[in-house]
Amino acid sequence: MPWKAATSGPSAVTFAATIRSGSSTRPTRADSGRRVTQARLLSCIAMLALLASCSRIIPEGAGEQPTPVAPSAAILGVSAGPSLASLPIRSVDASNALNAFVASCQVPQRREDVSGLTQAQDWAAPCDAAANWPRNDARRFFTENFTPVVVGDGQGYATGYFEPQIAGSRTRRPGFDQPVYGVPADLERCWREGTPETEREGRAPLSRRLPDGRCVEYFTRAQIEDGALAGRGLEIGWAADPVELFFLQIQGSGQLIGPDGEVVRIGYAGQNGHAYTGIGGLMRERGLLGNGPGQYAGSMQGIMQYIRENPAAGRALMRENESWVFFRVLDGPNAQIGPLGSIGVPVTAENSVAVDPNFVPYGAPVFLDLDRDEADGLWVAQDTGGAIKGANRFDTFWGAGDRAREIAGGMSGRGQAVVLLPKASARRLGLRERP
Repeated sequence: MPWKAATSGPSAVTFAATIRSGSSTRPTRADSGRRVTQARLLSCIAMLALLASCSRIIPEGAGEQPTPVAPSAAILGVSAGPSLASLPIRSVDASNALNAFVASCQVPQRREDVSGLTQAQDWAAPCDAAANWPRNDARRFFTENFTPVVVGDGQGYATGYFEPQIAGSRTRRPGFDQPVYGVPADLERCWREGTPETEREGRAPLSRRLPDGRCVEYFTRAQIEDGALAGRGLEIGWAADPVELFFLQIQGSGQLIGPDGEVVRIGYAGQNGHAYTGIGGLMRERGLLGNGPGQYAGSMQGIMQYIRENPAAGRALMRENESWVFFRVLDGPNAQIGPLGSIGVPVTAENSVAVDPNFVPYGAPVFLDLDRDEADGLWVAQDTGGAIKGANRFDTFWGAGDRAREIAGGMSGRGQAVVLLPKASARRLGLRERP
């Protein structure tokens, strides 16, 4: 189908930024007006858990790929962190973090902590205490139930992600001709033809099963854009702008906003098995990002500007990322709550953070003190993603809308990261918080 870069439309989308974007406004987290209702979250946890494997906010491979120096936090090493009393945690941040903690505290009680830092039973006491803890005294909850620790050197790096809103429709209509595909039936994990038996270890790659039973590499982004999946009834929606659809795929979840105001929330359902290639990194390597003549800002906004001003080159650039993401429609009660993180719990704006579970246990509170003030404070580990690899690597969630897009698109913060472990875990590790 014809490809074109739209020049206007509703909110542009963003991705987990890996390039410092320079100066920006610094709204505080308290200014967002977020409200998370504990009862609402608790009532939906059981239902949401069933969908955990179907919807992910951050697709595999998004962003840069730092190399872990050790396979887990337990092997890398942890040390005692600063006292909780010394951390500048505001009451409103503590209250919101407590609500987020309640939403996910059952998760580490029923799944193995691959970081090696905690055991399932360690979470029972703080989880039980959290349910009825007064929200106006939330800071004391964390003081009495957790011990701060530092993983490795504690030097954190945080990017941002959000839930994009793009022009779209459930049905094809004039101006909405970019297909949003569900998972094709011939996409499966199988060993491709020609793979030696000696290399068939671990999980087989995502591949395309042919009618004769053989497996081959799945279609690339370029092949899919050129119609490889057309006519198979896989379309769950149609987008107006291929550029915005591209960045929505990088986020892995979002909303299609129809011309009549209809909102359709879609979530990550699968991927074509091709490695993700960050186009921001390609632009940087080619000298296209910077402050010089002919260069573009090293942010989501700058990258989108380049693509729109250079449609042919921009299309070719996007096709260098051969990864394609498939989606599913999120309907029923889930569509009213918000996108689900990788552990099956709704991620909440300015409370949820994506982590590498090999270094930070799911459900653990994390305190960040960065050179980006808006990201300072308490977060709760409730998501992960292919780009979030290694110790002290974080991706902060900012919700939906223009403000979220602006902050997440330029988020690149460095500073100190402190992980809060249940006191039982810290005792087992022989750690006590510093005075």
